[in-house]
Amino acid sequence: MERHHRPVRMPIEAFDHYIGGDDPAAISRVAHETARALLHRVHGSDDPSVVKRTVRYTAEHGVSDLAELWAKSAPRTLPGALWRLYLVHAAVSRDTDSAAIAFRRGVARDRSIHTLVAGAPEPTGPAEIRELTDEILCGAFTGDFANALDRAASFCMVMSLGFGAFADDIDAGDGLTSEPQKLAEAAAIRGARYLEYGRDLAAAASLQRQGKLD
Repeated sequence: MERHHRPVRMPIEAFDHYIGGDDPAAISRVAHETARALLHRVHGSDDPSVVKRTVRYTAEHGVSDLAELWAKSAPRTLPGALWRLYLVHAAVSRDTDSAAIAFRRGVARDRSIHTLVAGAPEPTGPAEIRELTDEILCGAFTGDFANALDRAASFCMVMSLGFGAFADDIDAGDGLTSEPQKLAEAAAIRGARYLEYGRDLAAAASLQRQGKLD
């Protein structure tokens, strides 16, 4: 079956603008324009397969087409929020086994409503974690965008708790060598990144509800 990936590819006009100048304001403008165009195009489509192709694209090809424009956007903007949604989805898609373990560890530590808001099925294995992140990203294009951002934020918070648990487990070991110490540090950094993304996505959801996310 022929695959079409146009919904998430950088429009040629945006490509020309980006290559043609170093003006940060121009790059920012194009980032915002492409984010709005992608969101509106998929929302306005009558073809359900458009959403599926949009979501599956990052798992198959990564997010390189969007990186140059969206990755440098402020976190609490539309392109910044979409970038974080795609990045979380791509990270989970590349290692669903580890992601599922981290999520379950996070659920065990969660004392808030984040697990409920994220909406993960039980038990949460690799297939379920993949389905959950697909559902969250699809929701950004088919449902209430603010709700999708809230679900993504809660998912990130649970993942942050999970990677924090990994780091604590390794640190609790006796006679750590340099290799376990590196693993503990890597887990702690990953947990901190998820926490940062969770806060940014929650703030973006609030801005979206106020009509101020752009």
